[in-house]
Amino acid sequence: MSSQSAGRSPASSASIGAILAPLVAIIVGLFMVILDGTAVNVAIPKLQADFGSSLSLVQWTVTGYALAQAAVIPLAGWLSDRFGAKRVFLISVALFTIGSGLCALANSAEMLILFRVLQGLGGGVVMPISMAFVYRIAPPDKVGAVMGMMGIPILLAPALGPVLAGWLVDYVSWNWIFLINLPIGVIAVFLGIRTLPNIERQSVAALDLLGIILAPLAFAALSYGVTEGATSWTSTKTLVGIIVGAAALILFVIVELTRKNPLLELRVFRSSNFTRGILVQWVSQFALFGTFFLVPLFLQQAHGYSAFKTGLIMLPQAIASGVFMPIGGKLSDRFGARPLVLSGMVFVVIAAILLSNIGADDGYAMVMLPLVLLGAGMGLFMMPLNTHLIQSAPQNLVGRVTSLTNAAQQVVSSLAIATLTTISGNKMKDLLIEAKKQAPGVEEWTSAFSYTFFILIFIAVAGGILGLLLTKPKVDPNAEKSAEVHMMVG
Repeated sequence: MSSQSAGRSPASSASIGAILAPLVAIIVGLFMVILDGTAVNVAIPKLQADFGSSLSLVQWTVTGYALAQAAVIPLAGWLSDRFGAKRVFLISVALFTIGSGLCALANSAEMLILFRVLQGLGGGVVMPISMAFVYRIAPPDKVGAVMGMMGIPILLAPALGPVLAGWLVDYVSWNWIFLINLPIGVIAVFLGIRTLPNIERQSVAALDLLGIILAPLAFAALSYGVTEGATSWTSTKTLVGIIVGAAALILFVIVELTRKNPLLELRVFRSSNFTRGILVQWVSQFALFGTFFLVPLFLQQAHGYSAFKTGLIMLPQAIASGVFMPIGGKLSDRFGARPLVLSGMVFVVIAAILLSNIGADDGYAMVMLPLVLLGAGMGLFMMPLNTHLIQSAPQNLVGRVTSLTNAAQQVVSSLAIATLTTISGNKMKDLLIEAKKQAPGVEEWTSAFSYTFFILIFIAVAGGILGLLLTKPKVDPNAEKSAEVHMMVG
Protein backbone atom coordinates (compact mmCIF):
# COMPACT_ATOMS: atom_id res chain seq x y z
CA MET A 1 0.00 0.00 0.00
CA SER A 2 1.46 3.34 -0.97
CA SER A 3 1.84 6.28 1.31
CA GLN A 4 -0.63 8.27 -0.73
CA SER A 5 -3.41 5.85 -0.08
CA ALA A 6 -2.54 5.43 3.55
CA GLY A 7 -2.05 9.08 4.30
CA ARG A 8 1.23 8.30 6.03
CA SER A 9 4.08 5.95 5.28
CA PRO A 10 4.50 2.94 7.57
CA ALA A 11 7.73 4.45 8.86
CA SER A 12 5.81 7.46 10.11
CA SER A 13 3.82 5.43 12.59
CA ALA A 14 6.54 2.95 13.48
CA SER A 15 8.19 2.91 16.87
CA ILE A 16 11.91 2.58 17.42
CA GLY A 17 11.29 -1.03 18.50
CA ALA A 18 9.67 -1.79 15.15
CA ILE A 19 12.75 -0.67 13.21
CA LEU A 20 15.31 -2.13 15.62
CA ALA A 21 15.99 -5.24 13.49
CA PRO A 22 16.79 -3.36 10.25
CA LEU A 23 18.76 -0.82 12.28
CA VAL A 24 20.96 -3.62 13.67
CA ALA A 25 21.57 -4.94 10.14
CA ILE A 26 22.69 -1.49 9.00
CA ILE A 27 24.89 -0.91 12.07
CA VAL A 28 26.67 -4.28 11.66
CA GLY A 29 27.58 -3.55 8.04
CA LEU A 30 28.52 0.06 8.74
CA PHE A 31 30.66 -0.83 11.76
CA MET A 32 32.64 -3.39 9.75
CA VAL A 33 33.42 -0.92 6.97
CA ILE A 34 34.44 1.97 9.25
CA LEU A 35 36.49 -0.31 11.53
CA ASP A 36 38.60 -1.45 8.60
CA GLY A 37 39.35 2.13 7.63
CA THR A 38 41.59 2.63 10.66
CA ALA A 39 42.65 -0.95 11.43
CA VAL A 40 45.25 -1.27 8.68
CA ASN A 41 47.19 1.81 9.84
CA VAL A 42 48.83 -0.02 12.74
CA ALA A 43 49.82 -2.95 10.52
CA ILE A 44 51.98 -0.92 8.11
CA PRO A 45 55.38 -1.85 9.71
CA LYS A 46 54.43 -5.55 9.77
CA LEU A 47 53.31 -5.46 6.13
CA GLN A 48 56.62 -3.86 5.18
CA ALA A 49 58.55 -6.64 6.87
CA ASP A 50 56.43 -9.50 5.49
CA PHE A 51 56.42 -8.25 1.90
CA GLY A 52 59.92 -6.80 1.93
CA SER A 53 58.51 -3.59 0.44
CA SER A 54 59.19 0.10 0.94
CA LEU A 55 57.03 2.30 3.14
CA SER A 56 56.04 4.43 0.14
CA LEU A 57 54.56 1.34 -1.56
CA VAL A 58 52.88 -0.22 1.48
CA GLN A 59 51.21 3.08 2.40
CA TRP A 60 49.12 2.68 -0.74
CA THR A 61 47.16 -0.03 1.08
CA VAL A 62 45.67 2.89 3.03
CA THR A 63 45.73 5.54 0.31
CA GLY A 64 44.22 3.26 -2.36
CA TYR A 65 41.37 2.31 -0.03
CA ALA A 66 40.59 5.96 0.74
CA LEU A 67 40.75 7.02 -2.91
CA ALA A 68 38.44 4.19 -3.99
CA GLN A 69 35.90 5.30 -1.38
CA ALA A 70 36.14 8.93 -2.46
CA ALA A 71 35.58 7.90 -6.08
CA VAL A 72 32.32 5.98 -5.55
CA ILE A 73 30.65 8.05 -2.81
CA PRO A 74 29.10 10.51 -5.32
CA LEU A 75 27.34 7.57 -7.03
CA ALA A 76 25.57 6.40 -3.87
CA GLY A 77 22.51 8.64 -4.20
CA TRP A 78 21.84 7.82 -7.85
CA LEU A 79 22.38 4.09 -7.31
CA SER A 80 20.02 4.11 -4.33
CA ASP A 81 17.30 5.95 -6.23
CA ARG A 82 17.71 3.82 -9.36
CA PHE A 83 18.09 0.30 -7.95
CA GLY A 84 16.75 0.63 -4.41
CA ALA A 85 18.59 1.32 -1.16
CA LYS A 86 18.23 -2.25 0.13
CA ARG A 87 19.73 -3.89 -2.95
CA VAL A 88 22.63 -1.44 -3.21
CA PHE A 89 23.40 -1.72 0.52
CA LEU A 90 23.50 -5.52 0.40
CA ILE A 91 25.65 -5.64 -2.76
CA SER A 92 28.06 -3.07 -1.30
CA VAL A 93 28.50 -5.01 1.96
CA ALA A 94 28.96 -8.25 0.00
CA LEU A 95 31.59 -6.65 -2.25
CA PHE A 96 33.44 -5.33 0.79
CA THR A 97 33.34 -8.79 2.40
CA ILE A 98 34.67 -10.48 -0.75
CA GLY A 99 37.43 -7.87 -0.95
CA SER A 100 38.33 -8.61 2.68
CA GLY A 101 38.73 -12.31 1.95
CA LEU A 102 40.98 -11.55 -1.03
CA CYS A 103 43.07 -9.14 1.07
CA ALA A 104 43.73 -11.91 3.59
CA LEU A 105 45.08 -14.12 0.77
CA ALA A 106 47.37 -11.45 -0.74
CA ASN A 107 51.02 -12.53 -1.02
CA SER A 108 52.48 -9.24 -2.25
CA ALA A 109 52.06 -5.55 -1.52
CA GLU A 110 50.80 -4.91 -5.06
CA MET A 111 48.13 -7.60 -4.72
CA LEU A 112 47.03 -6.27 -1.33
CA ILE A 113 46.72 -2.74 -2.75
CA LEU A 114 44.52 -4.04 -5.58
CA PHE A 115 42.21 -5.89 -3.20
CA ARG A 116 42.07 -2.89 -0.84
CA VAL A 117 40.79 -0.82 -3.76
CA LEU A 118 38.07 -3.46 -4.27
CA GLN A 119 37.20 -3.12 -0.58
CA GLY A 120 36.99 0.64 -0.91
CA LEU A 121 34.69 0.45 -3.93
CA GLY A 122 32.23 -1.57 -1.83
CA GLY A 123 32.70 0.27 1.44
CA GLY A 124 32.48 3.79 0.03
CA VAL A 125 28.79 3.44 -0.79
CA VAL A 126 27.78 1.97 2.58
CA MET A 127 28.01 5.13 4.72
CA PRO A 128 25.82 7.54 2.68
CA ILE A 129 23.22 4.89 1.87
CA SER A 130 23.08 3.82 5.53
CA MET A 131 22.40 7.38 6.68
CA ALA A 132 19.69 7.96 4.09
CA PHE A 133 18.17 4.53 4.79
CA VAL A 134 17.95 5.09 8.53
CA TYR A 135 16.50 8.56 8.11
CA ARG A 136 13.76 7.24 5.82
CA ILE A 137 12.64 4.42 8.11
CA ALA A 138 12.88 6.38 11.38
CA PRO A 139 9.71 7.79 13.02
CA PRO A 140 9.70 11.55 12.22
CA ASP A 141 9.57 12.58 15.87
CA LYS A 142 12.48 10.32 16.81
CA VAL A 143 14.90 10.93 13.94
CA GLY A 144 17.57 12.34 16.26
CA ALA A 145 17.40 9.39 18.65
CA VAL A 146 17.59 6.82 15.83
CA MET A 147 20.42 8.65 14.06
CA GLY A 148 22.21 8.77 17.41
CA MET A 149 21.98 4.98 17.70
CA MET A 150 23.37 4.59 14.18
CA GLY A 151 26.10 7.10 14.97
CA ILE A 152 27.65 4.86 17.63
CA PRO A 153 29.66 2.78 15.11
CA ILE A 154 30.71 5.93 13.26
CA LEU A 155 32.71 7.15 16.26
CA LEU A 156 33.40 3.82 18.00
CA ALA A 157 34.89 2.00 15.01
CA PRO A 158 37.79 4.38 14.23
CA ALA A 159 38.96 4.16 17.84
CA LEU A 160 38.37 0.41 18.27
CA GLY A 161 40.10 -0.38 14.96
CA PRO A 162 43.65 0.22 16.24
CA VAL A 163 42.96 -1.80 19.43
CA LEU A 164 41.71 -4.87 17.59
CA ALA A 165 44.25 -4.60 14.78
CA GLY A 166 47.09 -3.95 17.21
CA TRP A 167 46.27 -7.12 19.14
CA LEU A 168 45.95 -9.19 15.95
CA VAL A 169 49.23 -7.85 14.53
CA ASP A 170 51.18 -8.33 17.77
CA TYR A 171 49.77 -11.73 18.81
CA VAL A 172 48.20 -13.44 15.76
CA SER A 173 48.73 -12.32 12.15
CA TRP A 174 47.94 -9.28 10.01
CA ASN A 175 45.79 -11.52 7.78
CA TRP A 176 43.20 -11.70 10.53
CA ILE A 177 42.51 -7.98 10.22
CA PHE A 178 40.67 -8.98 7.04
CA LEU A 179 39.56 -12.52 7.90
CA ILE A 180 37.55 -11.22 10.86
CA ASN A 181 35.35 -9.32 8.39
CA LEU A 182 34.09 -12.50 6.73
CA PRO A 183 31.63 -13.70 9.41
CA ILE A 184 30.59 -10.11 10.18
CA GLY A 185 29.88 -9.44 6.51
CA VAL A 186 27.89 -12.64 6.12
CA ILE A 187 25.80 -11.78 9.20
CA ALA A 188 25.18 -8.24 7.92
CA VAL A 189 24.00 -9.52 4.51
CA PHE A 190 21.80 -12.23 6.09
CA LEU A 191 20.20 -9.76 8.51
CA GLY A 192 19.75 -7.25 5.72
CA ILE A 193 17.96 -9.72 3.47
CA ARG A 194 15.61 -10.71 6.29
CA THR A 195 14.91 -7.36 7.95
CA LEU A 196 15.59 -4.35 5.71
CA PRO A 197 12.41 -2.81 4.27
CA ASN A 198 12.04 -2.28 0.53
CA ILE A 199 12.09 1.46 -0.08
CA GLU A 200 10.38 2.28 -3.36
CA ARG A 201 12.75 3.38 -6.07
CA GLN A 202 12.46 6.96 -7.21
CA SER A 203 12.19 7.79 -10.87
CA VAL A 204 15.56 9.06 -12.00
CA ALA A 205 16.84 10.48 -15.23
CA ALA A 206 19.62 8.84 -17.20
CA LEU A 207 22.91 8.75 -15.36
CA ASP A 208 24.77 12.05 -15.48
CA LEU A 209 27.77 10.80 -17.48
CA LEU A 210 29.84 13.99 -17.11
CA GLY A 211 29.07 13.98 -13.40
CA ILE A 212 30.03 10.33 -13.01
CA ILE A 213 33.41 11.10 -14.62
CA LEU A 214 34.17 14.47 -13.05
CA ALA A 215 33.02 13.75 -9.46
CA PRO A 216 35.16 10.64 -8.83
CA LEU A 217 38.08 12.29 -10.63
CA ALA A 218 37.78 15.45 -8.52
CA PHE A 219 37.40 13.74 -5.15
CA ALA A 220 40.00 11.04 -5.85
CA ALA A 221 42.56 13.49 -7.24
CA LEU A 222 42.07 15.93 -4.35
CA SER A 223 42.34 13.11 -1.81
CA TYR A 224 45.51 11.90 -3.54
CA GLY A 225 46.98 15.39 -3.73
CA VAL A 226 46.41 16.28 -0.09
CA THR A 227 47.60 12.83 1.02
CA GLU A 228 50.85 13.31 -0.90
CA GLY A 229 51.03 16.74 0.72
CA ALA A 230 51.90 15.00 3.97
CA THR A 231 55.32 14.34 2.38
CA SER A 232 55.73 17.59 0.46
CA TRP A 233 53.29 20.27 -0.68
CA THR A 234 55.59 21.17 -3.57
CA SER A 235 56.20 17.70 -4.98
CA THR A 236 55.06 16.88 -8.52
CA LYS A 237 52.57 14.26 -7.25
CA THR A 238 50.99 16.74 -4.84
CA LEU A 239 50.70 19.54 -7.38
CA VAL A 240 49.34 17.28 -10.13
CA GLY A 241 46.75 15.79 -7.75
CA ILE A 242 45.56 19.17 -6.45
CA ILE A 243 45.54 20.89 -9.85
CA VAL A 244 43.71 18.04 -11.60
CA GLY A 245 41.31 17.67 -8.68
CA ALA A 246 40.58 21.40 -8.45
CA ALA A 247 40.02 21.71 -12.22
CA ALA A 248 37.72 18.67 -12.24
CA LEU A 249 35.85 20.03 -9.20
CA ILE A 250 35.25 23.41 -10.84
CA LEU A 251 33.98 21.74 -14.01
CA PHE A 252 31.85 19.38 -11.92
CA VAL A 253 30.19 22.27 -10.06
CA ILE A 254 29.44 24.07 -13.33
CA VAL A 255 28.00 20.92 -14.92
CA GLU A 256 25.88 19.95 -11.89
CA LEU A 257 24.36 23.42 -11.50
CA THR A 258 23.20 23.31 -15.12
CA ARG A 259 21.75 19.77 -14.95
CA LYS A 260 18.08 19.20 -14.24
CA ASN A 261 18.89 15.88 -12.55
CA PRO A 262 22.50 16.15 -11.34
CA LEU A 263 24.57 13.39 -9.80
CA LEU A 264 25.08 15.45 -6.63
CA GLU A 265 22.49 18.07 -5.76
CA LEU A 266 24.64 21.17 -5.13
CA ARG A 267 21.59 23.44 -5.03
CA VAL A 268 21.13 22.51 -1.37
CA PHE A 269 23.84 25.10 -0.65
CA ARG A 270 21.18 27.72 -1.39
CA SER A 271 19.92 26.89 2.08
CA SER A 272 22.02 29.07 4.38
CA ASN A 273 21.18 26.79 7.30
CA PHE A 274 22.54 23.78 5.39
CA THR A 275 25.67 25.69 4.36
CA ARG A 276 26.43 26.78 7.92
CA GLY A 277 25.84 23.24 9.15
CA ILE A 278 28.18 21.62 6.64
CA LEU A 279 30.91 24.15 7.43
CA VAL A 280 30.66 23.17 11.10
CA GLN A 281 30.83 19.52 10.05
CA TRP A 282 33.99 20.09 8.02
CA VAL A 283 35.66 21.84 10.94
CA SER A 284 34.74 19.03 13.35
CA GLN A 285 35.93 16.39 10.86
CA PHE A 286 39.24 18.21 10.56
CA ALA A 287 39.75 18.10 14.33
CA LEU A 288 38.51 14.51 14.75
CA PHE A 289 40.48 12.77 12.02
CA GLY A 290 43.53 14.90 12.68
CA THR A 291 43.49 13.59 16.25
CA PHE A 292 42.98 9.97 15.17
CA PHE A 293 46.14 10.30 13.08
CA LEU A 294 48.37 12.44 15.32
CA VAL A 295 47.87 10.81 18.71
CA PRO A 296 48.82 7.23 17.68
CA LEU A 297 51.80 8.60 15.77
CA PHE A 298 52.96 10.53 18.84
CA LEU A 299 52.53 7.57 21.21
CA GLN A 300 54.42 5.14 18.96
CA GLN A 301 57.16 7.44 17.68
CA ALA A 302 57.86 9.50 20.81
CA HIS A 303 57.22 6.92 23.55
CA GLY A 304 57.80 3.67 21.65
CA TYR A 305 54.48 2.11 22.62
CA SER A 306 53.36 -1.03 20.76
CA ALA A 307 50.44 -0.97 18.35
CA PHE A 308 48.22 -2.76 20.87
CA LYS A 309 49.07 -0.45 23.78
CA THR A 310 48.50 2.57 21.57
CA GLY A 311 45.08 1.23 20.67
CA LEU A 312 44.23 0.73 24.34
CA ILE A 313 45.18 4.32 25.15
CA MET A 314 42.78 5.47 22.41
CA LEU A 315 39.96 3.27 23.77
CA PRO A 316 38.54 5.76 26.35
CA GLN A 317 37.82 8.14 23.49
CA ALA A 318 35.67 5.45 21.87
CA ILE A 319 33.86 4.71 25.13
CA ALA A 320 33.09 8.40 25.71
CA SER A 321 31.79 8.70 22.15
CA GLY A 322 29.55 5.67 22.63
CA VAL A 323 28.13 7.05 25.88
CA PHE A 324 27.39 10.54 24.59
CA MET A 325 26.20 9.62 21.09
CA PRO A 326 22.67 8.43 22.06
CA ILE A 327 22.40 11.32 24.55
CA GLY A 328 23.12 13.81 21.79
CA GLY A 329 20.64 12.10 19.49
CA LYS A 330 17.78 12.27 22.01
CA LEU A 331 18.50 15.88 22.97
CA SER A 332 18.59 16.98 19.32
CA ASP A 333 14.96 15.95 18.85
CA ARG A 334 13.99 18.44 21.54
CA PHE A 335 16.52 21.27 21.28
CA GLY A 336 17.99 21.04 17.78
CA ALA A 337 21.67 20.88 16.86
CA ARG A 338 22.90 24.33 17.95
CA PRO A 339 23.17 23.87 21.75
CA LEU A 340 24.74 20.43 21.23
CA VAL A 341 27.27 21.76 18.72
CA LEU A 342 28.22 24.57 21.12
CA SER A 343 28.54 22.22 24.11
CA GLY A 344 30.49 19.67 22.10
CA MET A 345 32.87 22.28 20.70
CA VAL A 346 33.62 23.49 24.23
CA PHE A 347 34.77 19.94 25.04
CA VAL A 348 36.87 19.86 21.86
CA VAL A 349 38.52 23.22 22.65
CA ILE A 350 39.41 22.09 26.20
CA ALA A 351 40.80 18.82 24.80
CA ALA A 352 42.96 20.68 22.28
CA ILE A 353 44.27 23.00 25.02
CA LEU A 354 45.22 20.02 27.22
CA LEU A 355 46.91 18.19 24.34
CA SER A 356 48.87 21.30 23.38
CA ASN A 357 50.30 21.48 26.91
CA ILE A 358 51.51 17.88 27.26
CA GLY A 359 55.11 17.65 28.42
CA ALA A 360 57.80 15.15 27.45
CA ASP A 361 57.70 13.52 30.90
CA ASP A 362 53.93 13.19 31.11
CA GLY A 363 52.55 9.66 31.07
CA TYR A 364 49.83 8.26 28.87
CA ALA A 365 47.20 9.13 31.47
CA MET A 366 47.69 12.79 30.54
CA VAL A 367 46.78 11.90 26.96
CA MET A 368 43.72 9.86 27.89
CA LEU A 369 41.86 12.71 29.68
CA PRO A 370 41.72 15.05 26.66
CA LEU A 371 40.87 12.08 24.45
CA VAL A 372 37.84 11.37 26.67
CA LEU A 373 36.77 15.02 26.37
CA LEU A 374 37.23 14.90 22.61
CA GLY A 375 35.20 11.71 22.34
CA ALA A 376 32.43 13.15 24.52
CA GLY A 377 32.29 16.35 22.49
CA MET A 378 32.17 14.56 19.16
CA GLY A 379 29.60 12.07 20.45
CA LEU A 380 27.40 14.90 21.68
CA PHE A 381 27.03 16.73 18.37
CA MET A 382 28.15 14.47 15.50
CA MET A 383 24.78 12.84 14.71
CA PRO A 384 22.63 15.87 15.65
CA LEU A 385 24.66 17.79 13.08
CA ASN A 386 24.10 15.08 10.46
CA THR A 387 20.38 15.14 11.24
CA HIS A 388 20.40 18.94 10.96
CA LEU A 389 21.95 18.75 7.48
CA ILE A 390 19.39 16.23 6.26
CA GLN A 391 16.45 18.19 7.71
CA SER A 392 17.77 21.43 6.20
CA ALA A 393 17.62 20.00 2.68
CA PRO A 394 14.60 19.14 0.50
CA GLN A 395 13.40 15.71 1.66
CA ASN A 396 13.29 14.20 -1.82
CA LEU A 397 17.05 14.78 -2.02
CA VAL A 398 18.03 12.92 1.16
CA GLY A 399 20.01 10.26 -0.72
CA ARG A 400 21.85 12.86 -2.76
CA VAL A 401 22.61 15.01 0.32
CA THR A 402 24.22 12.15 2.25
CA SER A 403 26.35 11.36 -0.79
CA LEU A 404 27.42 14.99 -0.99
CA THR A 405 28.30 15.31 2.69
CA ASN A 406 30.16 12.00 2.84
CA ALA A 407 32.20 12.72 -0.28
CA ALA A 408 33.19 16.10 1.13
CA GLN A 409 34.11 14.53 4.48
CA GLN A 410 36.46 12.10 2.74
CA VAL A 411 38.37 14.99 1.17
CA VAL A 412 38.34 17.01 4.41
CA SER A 413 39.69 14.03 6.37
CA SER A 414 42.56 13.60 3.89
CA LEU A 415 43.21 17.33 4.02
CA ALA A 416 43.30 17.26 7.84
CA ILE A 417 45.88 14.46 7.94
CA ALA A 418 48.04 16.03 5.23
CA THR A 419 47.87 19.55 6.66
CA LEU A 420 48.54 18.60 10.28
CA THR A 421 51.33 16.24 9.25
CA THR A 422 52.96 19.04 7.28
CA ILE A 423 52.63 21.47 10.19
CA SER A 424 54.09 18.93 12.60
CA GLY A 425 56.88 17.94 10.19
CA ASN A 426 57.93 21.52 9.50
CA LYS A 427 57.98 22.28 13.22
CA MET A 428 60.09 19.17 13.76
CA LYS A 429 62.64 20.35 11.18
CA ASP A 430 62.92 23.72 12.91
CA LEU A 431 63.41 22.04 16.30
CA LEU A 432 66.13 19.72 14.95
CA ILE A 433 68.01 22.66 13.42
CA GLU A 434 67.71 24.58 16.67
CA ALA A 435 68.93 21.61 18.74
CA LYS A 436 71.55 20.64 16.12
CA LYS A 437 70.26 17.06 16.01
CA GLN A 438 69.93 14.59 13.15
CA ALA A 439 67.06 12.55 14.62
CA PRO A 440 64.21 13.68 16.88
CA GLY A 441 63.97 12.62 20.51
CA VAL A 442 61.07 12.69 22.95
CA GLU A 443 61.45 16.44 23.49
CA GLU A 444 61.27 17.25 19.78
CA TRP A 445 58.33 14.93 19.19
CA THR A 446 56.43 16.40 22.14
CA SER A 447 57.10 20.00 21.11
CA ALA A 448 56.00 19.40 17.52
CA PHE A 449 52.91 17.54 18.73
CA SER A 450 51.96 20.32 21.18
CA TYR A 451 52.44 23.02 18.55
CA THR A 452 50.12 21.21 16.11
CA PHE A 453 47.37 20.87 18.70
CA PHE A 454 47.77 24.55 19.54
CA ILE A 455 46.67 25.20 15.93
CA LEU A 456 43.66 22.91 16.44
CA ILE A 457 42.46 25.14 19.30
CA PHE A 458 41.67 27.91 16.83
CA ILE A 459 40.03 25.49 14.41
CA ALA A 460 37.72 24.24 17.17
CA VAL A 461 36.89 27.80 18.26
CA ALA A 462 35.96 28.62 14.66
CA GLY A 463 33.61 25.62 14.68
CA GLY A 464 31.93 26.87 17.84
CA ILE A 465 31.40 30.34 16.36
CA LEU A 466 29.83 28.85 13.24
CA GLY A 467 27.64 26.69 15.49
CA LEU A 468 26.13 29.85 16.98
CA LEU A 469 24.64 30.63 13.58
CA LEU A 470 22.66 27.38 13.30
CA THR A 471 18.87 27.49 13.53
CA LYS A 472 16.58 24.51 14.04
CA PRO A 473 15.00 23.38 10.73
CA LYS A 474 11.21 23.47 10.60
CA VAL A 475 10.04 19.87 10.30
CA ASP A 476 6.43 18.75 10.42
CA PRO A 477 6.41 15.56 12.55
CA ASN A 478 3.17 14.48 10.86
CA ALA A 479 4.53 14.91 7.35
CA GLU A 480 5.12 11.73 5.46
CA LYS A 481 8.60 10.87 4.28
CA SER A 482 9.11 11.72 0.64
CA ALA A 483 10.48 8.28 -0.03
CA GLU A 484 7.62 5.81 0.20
CA VAL A 485 8.49 2.89 2.40
CA HIS A 486 7.02 -0.58 2.11
CA MET A 487 7.71 -2.53 5.27
CA MET A 488 7.90 -5.77 3.33
CA VAL A 489 10.48 -7.90 5.08
CA GLY A 490 12.59 -10.41 3.19
